[in-house]
Amino acid sequence: MLSICMLVKLEGATLEEINQHWDWLEQNLLHTLSVFDNKDDIASFVKGKVKALIAEETSSRLAEQEEEPEKFREALVKFEARFNFPEAEKLVTYYSCCCWKGRVPRQGWLYLSINHLCFYSFFLGKELKLVVPWVDIQKLERTSNVFLTDTIRITTQSKERDFSMFLNLDEVFKIMEQLADVTLRRLLDNEGFDLDPDLQEPSQITKRDLEARAQNEFFRAFFRLPRQEKLHAVMDCSLWTPFSRCHTVGRMFTSDSYICFASKEDGCCNVILPLREVVSIEKMEDTSLLPNPIIVSIRSKMAFQFIELKDRDNLVESLLVRLKQVHANHPVHYDTSGDEDMTSPVVYSTSMCSDHKFGDLEMVSSQNNKESEKETSPRLHPEALTAVFQQSGSQSPDSRMSREQIKISLWNDHFVEYGRTVCMFRTEKIRKLVAMGIPESLRGKLWLLFSDAVTDLASHPGYYGNLVEESMGKCCLVTEEIERDLHRSLPEHPAFQNETGIAALRRVLTAYAHRNPKIGYCQSMNILTSVLLLYAKEEEAFWLLVAVCERMLPDYFNHRVIGAQVDQSVFEELIKEHLPELAEHMNDLSALASISLSWFLTLFLSIMPLESAVNVVDCFFYDGIKAIFQLGLAVLDANAEDLCGSKDDGQALMVLSRFLDHIKNEDSPGPPIGSHHAFFSDDQEPYPVTDIADLIRDSYEKFGDQSVEQIEHMRCKHRIRVLQGHEDTTKQNVLRVVIPEVSILPEDLEELYDLFKREHMMSCYWEQPRPVAPRHDPSRPYAEQYRIDARQFAHLFQLVSPWTCGAHTEILAERTFRLLDDNMDHLIEFKAFVSCLDIMYNGEMNEKIKLLYRLHIPPALTENDRDSQSPLKNPLLSTSRPLVFGKSNGDAFDYQKQLKQMIKDLAKEKDKTEKELPKMSQREFIQFCKTLYSMFHEDPEENDLYQAIATVTTLLLQIGEVGQRSGSSGSGSQECGEELQASAPSPEQDSVFADTNTGKIPQDSQGFPEGAEGDWTISLEHILASLLTEQSLVNFFEKPLDIKSKLENAKINQYSLKTLEMNRQSQPELKLSSL
Repeated sequence: MLSICMLVKLEGATLEEINQHWDWLEQNLLHTLSVFDNKDDIASFVKGKVKALIAEETSSRLAEQEEEPEKFREALVKFEARFNFPEAEKLVTYYSCCCWKGRVPRQGWLYLSINHLCFYSFFLGKELKLVVPWVDIQKLERTSNVFLTDTIRITTQSKERDFSMFLNLDEVFKIMEQLADVTLRRLLDNEGFDLDPDLQEPSQITKRDLEARAQNEFFRAFFRLPRQEKLHAVMDCSLWTPFSRCHTVGRMFTSDSYICFASKEDGCCNVILPLREVVSIEKMEDTSLLPNPIIVSIRSKMAFQFIELKDRDNLVESLLVRLKQVHANHPVHYDTSGDEDMTSPVVYSTSMCSDHKFGDLEMVSSQNNKESEKETSPRLHPEALTAVFQQSGSQSPDSRMSREQIKISLWNDHFVEYGRTVCMFRTEKIRKLVAMGIPESLRGKLWLLFSDAVTDLASHPGYYGNLVEESMGKCCLVTEEIERDLHRSLPEHPAFQNETGIAALRRVLTAYAHRNPKIGYCQSMNILTSVLLLYAKEEEAFWLLVAVCERMLPDYFNHRVIGAQVDQSVFEELIKEHLPELAEHMNDLSALASISLSWFLTLFLSIMPLESAVNVVDCFFYDGIKAIFQLGLAVLDANAEDLCGSKDDGQALMVLSRFLDHIKNEDSPGPPIGSHHAFFSDDQEPYPVTDIADLIRDSYEKFGDQSVEQIEHMRCKHRIRVLQGHEDTTKQNVLRVVIPEVSILPEDLEELYDLFKREHMMSCYWEQPRPVAPRHDPSRPYAEQYRIDARQFAHLFQLVSPWTCGAHTEILAERTFRLLDDNMDHLIEFKAFVSCLDIMYNGEMNEKIKLLYRLHIPPALTENDRDSQSPLKNPLLSTSRPLVFGKSNGDAFDYQKQLKQMIKDLAKEKDKTEKELPKMSQREFIQFCKTLYSMFHEDPEENDLYQAIATVTTLLLQIGEVGQRSGSSGSGSQECGEELQASAPSPEQDSVFADTNTGKIPQDSQGFPEGAEGDWTISLEHILASLLTEQSLVNFFEKPLDIKSKLENAKINQYSLKTLEMNRQSQPELKLSSL
């Protein structure tokens, strides 16, 4: 009863709940406990009942979250009955639709669960069931056919399925897209993917969760906010925009740490208000001209007026709670020194900043904190490197300064009207200023504003200094890679031709690797960081790098650069859409995609002169990845004619490289600096020069119509294709290694690989994570990415192994797994699994016997083997049998001489370099015989095989006993031969297995002599030679085996076998529910 009390205590969160649970158990369960015989059964019964009740309550609670709970419960019952998944397969939603088979539509129901897309139809007496795992989907798209204008097409490796006639196709497609994305990234891309907290437990995912996730991702992408930022509310409203002297219609987004606004007209006006910048949020008097208004005041003495807000009271209340929490977590300390330097926490209002001096954008801790940090922290570089390493350009100083001064004047005018802090109004006007190129004196500060890295900087005073202190001096693989690339980072620039710039670059890269070990350091980060250091202080450059790596270019800087590959794939689609003639000429756009990889990874910094590339970075920090897409299209458009005339990929590369290397910046105050990887810069003939400002302007005018929502949708679609491409690469590389080493046909190996991977996936679907079987790890070598544990191996063994032994199969599978688990990590790879199967199906007889032999000696057979108490320890293996056997015609034949000669021949032919296997003990030999006996069950030649194995077993027992006696007496081999002499028995004594026809084992017999266990041994050579004396056994082990039929059955039964096992585990609950 103590265990029951503990269980109830664990399931109840409060004392009141515990008492309620206990009262229920007393009323409903205790009176039934008398039917059980022992305490273990009682505990198991109660535990199962409590778990079943919890599962039922969870299911009901999830159903209540749906719009129509009763209909959802009804659909859930049908889903479970029709597809018979384990209980852990959670249904998310369902829809009525048609599934097309050729030109014939089948009306039915589409069920979307956490791991599968399922369709059921019963039409004109024909039942149709489709089950497609999300991880098998290679393409998910909206398309049209001859009959319908809008369908959803699901493409897997082998089939295409079209679904149509939905009431709300947009909703269905978004849910399917979210489910596919979440599941594929959870199972195939856990290297760089962190699920939202609400989606951490797949069995709790609901339709609402997926819709909220889609909204969250759009919100974070649109405003380029941190991944952990959670959206709370979206509501229509209007914002007073003083520059247009009217209210602008749009939507307000509120999250953990931000209030954001986006106008309905794309690009008209966006605002980002970090709550740490907010001073107050107040409700104003409601009037007919200003319905439901609120005022949000910020530190720079600006105020934002929002009107037409529904449920204003609750909105303001929730915002005030979060505002208080943000200020408590990140208090702002004011600098009392009074000087208006760039580190003062005061953020100037627009009226105070009419001159060109840029107001403070940083908020740090107090003066005392700064002084203490100076004493303990490493010395950081205090200013941007361009301020130290000034370069003289080709233009006259007056000309250079006048151009810069004009730009600064334009920006200052803009600051006065639109604001100069992170809370500025972001309009089309500022986009045009950015496209012209940001003045060098303002570049670093505006990068901080546009990326909102300024908020991270202000929220983490002293963080970077501590990171530098912790990380510097440590040596590891990452720091070695960083050291190797330090002197390759903008070597043409004087800032990185001396230790000052190199040391700053080393500190930033090492600190970031220490902050984010999942990314660590990737090539191209050095080039990006070196440019950031040119225009920003060292600490600012660090936070800019954080913003780029962790939110502006998600999943770019990891082991497989998935994010960059996804964007390359999106770029291909944009080429087809905007440059169809070029796409038609270049049939394989992957060549262009490979050329453009560095465009995305380094933001054109590595393939364009630096003074031009920084203008691209300006646009990137303002517009995000959209700027890189449209600039890439503009580059291809400018070279479309030459690219269409190119004969091969090499010529296309030359065309683009020459063009990019000759992009100049006429407004740059510094001298020209070539691109880090510039090609063909030593042309004999002059090449036309393109001005970067003109190229950027063309990119906005021709290709600037892509919205963030469209780009995110394309990213989601192409991420599926990229992840599946990696899966195909992994599969091909594993098969390429395995094919030469086995005799199984390549197409059968592919089927085996799919079964192996599916077994791993099914455990991820429905089993609680176990420390032995980790998730798929794409960072490991190809052969080690998918591994299975003992339970998963047992399932596959039962499905595809030819050595099925009835109830003994599971035990044989356990021993096989232990044999294959060389490194004792309780996991095996595909290669080991297939090598073992290859011996079973295609090995020579001696290879098969050797494998069986190894399965019955350590490490495969252990002292604690659950089948060690064999029922064969009885006169089935009688040691009183002679070595002379009666033949069917009554004649006697002596096998001794033949056996001795065969053993000698085998010993001579044995490879001297092969490690000799240990001899088999009597206990191990009993297990070996039992396995053979089980393998022959239901074979067409069953009786002959039983008789043959009885003969061989008796022979081997005699050999073992003779060896035991000769070993104990110290006599030689000749004496052994004399001991083998025996008289011929009558024919009826020949059968070692007492009743081979029925397979029954006599129970009234004596076992082995007690003293025989110690030194009784038999070798592999003895066993092999003995088996060769029986033709029926030779035929059994040498007959051809068909793996194809096994594979077909395995594909059909793999799911049902797993479901059966899962249901068996939950059998106590099922039994309890019927009581």
